[in-house]
Amino acid sequence: METQAYQGGQAVLSKALSIVESSRKAGEISGVCISTAGMVDVHRGEIIHSAPLIPDYAGVCFKSAVQDKYGLPCEVENDVNCAGLAETISGAARGSSSVLMLTIGTGIGGCFVLDGKVFHGAGNSACEVGYMHMFDSDFQTLGAASVLSEKVSRRKRVRNGEWSGYRIFQGAKQGDCVCIQAIDEMVDILGMGIANICYVLNPQTVVLGGGIMAQEEYLKERVEAAVARYLLPSAATHTSLYFAQHKNAAGMLGAFYHFMSMTGKGEHVRKHDRD
Repeated sequence: METQAYQGGQAVLSKALSIVESSRKAGEISGVCISTAGMVDVHRGEIIHSAPLIPDYAGVCFKSAVQDKYGLPCEVENDVNCAGLAETISGAARGSSSVLMLTIGTGIGGCFVLDGKVFHGAGNSACEVGYMHMFDSDFQTLGAASVLSEKVSRRKRVRNGEWSGYRIFQGAKQGDCVCIQAIDEMVDILGMGIANICYVLNPQTVVLGGGIMAQEEYLKERVEAAVARYLLPSAATHTSLYFAQHKNAAGMLGAFYHFMSMTGKGEHVRKHDRD
């Protein structure tokens, strides 16, 4: 169902509780797994920071709300971290010991998985790469998929939104110079950003996800070339780039993997997947 995030944090919490309620009526459930936008304290199951897209979201504690009302275990993780975990355990990065996951959409989200575990940092804000400063702006303001529509609409002097991401890629494939240039600019920013992160983390695998990554056929070689422009060959040689396999299921699957890990069943999940 639609989140209707614009209604605010308490409305999102109420909707989540209603899902648990209806699920309990439908049959026995043993736990609740949540993948969500925002920075998450994974131990408390609480949102500690969120963009304005979800008003008053910081401070919402799903874990205590679910446990207090239903007596069910509940684990909460950031959506990009969930996607990274899913791709590492059973997706494009399966078998990799160090994985950088980036989701390219309205913004740019990041996740770093080391030896099968999400690296959260000292304050649960590790790999918030969208805020990384670039030129006079930041990574996501310059390289997110949402920028494409704004840029093409402005250059074609039409109302913003008339050119969706899908339409822009169709135009590029048909030789539209404005669309091609806008995509090339976005790809160059992505290449620079990915290279900068790789200099710090030196991951074995980089996985790209998000809605625009459905254009893998058009983008993959271009992104690889852009990364190569900015990343020294000695580093690039040891890093592979893939596009996400789980697509829209990554968040839900990663939330499940996170739940199993937090409740002591993580090795069972990894062994089952290896088998």
